[in-house]
Amino acid sequence: MLLRCFAALYLAFSLFSAFPCVSGAADTKVNNRTIERTVQLRTHSIHPPYIDEDLQNRWWDFGADAYINTNKHIRLTRAVPSQMGWLWSRLPLTASNYVIEIEFKIFGDSTHLYGDGMAIWLTKERTQPGPVFGSKDKFEGLGIFLDTYANSRHPYGFPRIMAMLGDGKTEYDQAHDGDANSLGSCSAMFRRTNAVTKLKIIYVRDTYLDVKVQYKAWDEWTNCFRVDGINLPKAPFLGMSALTGEVYDAHDVISVTTWSAILSSTDAPLDKLDSGGFFSRRPSGQRTWSGFFVKVLLFVGVCIGAVYGYKAYMLRSRFGGFGNSATPTFGGFGDGYGYSNQRRF
Repeated sequence: MLLRCFAALYLAFSLFSAFPCVSGAADTKVNNRTIERTVQLRTHSIHPPYIDEDLQNRWWDFGADAYINTNKHIRLTRAVPSQMGWLWSRLPLTASNYVIEIEFKIFGDSTHLYGDGMAIWLTKERTQPGPVFGSKDKFEGLGIFLDTYANSRHPYGFPRIMAMLGDGKTEYDQAHDGDANSLGSCSAMFRRTNAVTKLKIIYVRDTYLDVKVQYKAWDEWTNCFRVDGINLPKAPFLGMSALTGEVYDAHDVISVTTWSAILSSTDAPLDKLDSGGFFSRRPSGQRTWSGFFVKVLLFVGVCIGAVYGYKAYMLRSRFGGFGNSATPTFGGFGDGYGYSNQRRF
């Protein structure tokens, strides 16, 4: 019996040692580094109710036709012609690496003609209205355009997300919807959806820019485009703007959340980050000390249980079962005070 217990114990311990590890590492890898953690930046985040008691926000400005519904949104434009509105951070974004998540909503009564769209900016200038989705042309920095109206014919569909890296001298190709300026793009039906629409921007300085969009279902992110080896201006301002003309939509900003991204050390292996849990595995096959001690305690506990089980088995074999008509002793307490029962268990 004891041999069987130890054999089962050895098999269980072997299977336990081979249990697949659970890794909590970030899915974004930068050469031999990962985004280890993120720290939210209050200065570049905004959520309801958006403004304080003085009807202002410490970290953001809004203007032109934009207005705030403290329970719902910052409406950059209403669904009427010839509107323009903007929302800009007051301070530049000084983080080297960052993640920006913007929840927005674009909708209108028309199902045929609508426009023009909205833009997200990471530029050296701020609060300068103009013809490019409500902001100035010949900008210096990054513009990501959520374009809902096609000014010319294209082999791709609209609505469309397109990025342009401005040098301060080049004009936006308005007539061809930015074809001459495209840094990366994708088509996505983010207008009048039943799901919450969001745009996520991940930037690691001098390394890559990754843009994802959520429009199909909650927390279902679709890759839009990725650009490697890109260098955005240092300390840009973060802004959003929108524009309507003869065609129009309502363009709402629901929330903006910005995180500073902290990378793992340069000499850290790719799988350095893990969940720290019971089954976590360290690089090069090394286990965590906590996991090792838990396994040792588990092994000792099972051994003690096996020994006591073996003793109980021997006692039962010796007395022919606990239900013998004679009064056996149990656990060494005899002299007529043992446990006896005529029924068998």
